[in-house]
Amino acid sequence: MKKLYITLSLFLTSLMYSQVPQAFSYQTIAFNSAGAPIANGNVNLRISILDNSATGTVLYTETHTKTTNSKGLVNLNIGQGTATTGNFGGINWGTNPKFVKVEMDPAGGSNYTNVGVNQLMSVPYSQVSKTVVTGAGQGITLVSPNGTNYTLNVNDSGTLSLPTSSSSSFTVPTNLYVYGTYNNFNASIAELMRNASTKYGYKYLPSNTQLKFITAQNTSAQTYGVDNQSSLVINGNSINVSSNGFYRIAVIDYGNWANVKVENISPSVYVSSNSSSSGITTSAITYNTSTNKFSINISGVTSSNFNGMNITMPSNSGIQETLGDNLSDGNFDINGSYILIPNLTSTPKNFKLEFSINFDATGTYTITQI
Repeated sequence: MKKLYITLSLFLTSLMYSQVPQAFSYQTIAFNSAGAPIANGNVNLRISILDNSATGTVLYTETHTKTTNSKGLVNLNIGQGTATTGNFGGINWGTNPKFVKVEMDPAGGSNYTNVGVNQLMSVPYSQVSKTVVTGAGQGITLVSPNGTNYTLNVNDSGTLSLPTSSSSSFTVPTNLYVYGTYNNFNASIAELMRNASTKYGYKYLPSNTQLKFITAQNTSAQTYGVDNQSSLVINGNSINVSSNGFYRIAVIDYGNWANVKVENISPSVYVSSNSSSSGITTSAITYNTSTNKFSINISGVTSSNFNGMNITMPSNSGIQETLGDNLSDGNFDINGSYILIPNLTSTPKNFKLEFSINFDATGTYTITQI
């Protein structure tokens, strides 16, 4: 079976019309089995909205037939395709997390292959506003900065009741920003962690840096630290960074508690070759604090022994990510395709790879022959 590669970029919008729009916009770049964008091609997509989890109940499914542009880009509006299951307007966006499952047939048929399931980390305001209250007596759920749910109710006489807690379990805030002594605990320039079941951030930090978390880029937002078990808690202790280094900052959500790990890591370069005796060698990787760039020399590369390379972000906790490049444009993509070196020949060549990694794991790289 051919393997399909697809880069998902989900854009949620709160559009203003006389009626609530029954759609939100979505973009994707379609790749073929060789890792190249499908340019100016007809592709079919099947989009499903799942309830509560990546394997949850299918609430709604629709299909789209689209033509990619010259770079393989597809634009569509979820909610305006050909419905095959359920009713988009009947989705209760106000209860349970929602996930989007994307399936594609790059040949334009109905032989769909699953290319990804992603959680909707935010929902279009216009959709939520229709479903905050879906039945008599349900009330309105309000979420405090620490993630606790509270319910506001009204009786038949119109008297409002005070909110009562509807959940006593700990919930990791949807957004967490990192700040610390390295930026004078300036909330306005705190850095947003990538939203997922595990939240990530990457940064070079000097020794004795103190770190905390905040739920928004303002001084009135709720702050978080850690307890003596390295669990995320409201107004907890600062995290102390003991030595200079490039760090992965992770908040791992276990449901009713979250663990914070701050690990001193060294990115490594993995080179894919045709055999263990390919003749390719690599130098030790170095980091320049003045330019914030890593560099490594790769020697003995030929057109026959080199398949590509990627950047591995290791982790002592067993969670690691790789950085590749889906479009060969010098920009990193998380878990992207191998980085290639153009114009290789049968004559061995030596190269210098330089790259920078931003807090959100984006970054750029250059490859120079030496």
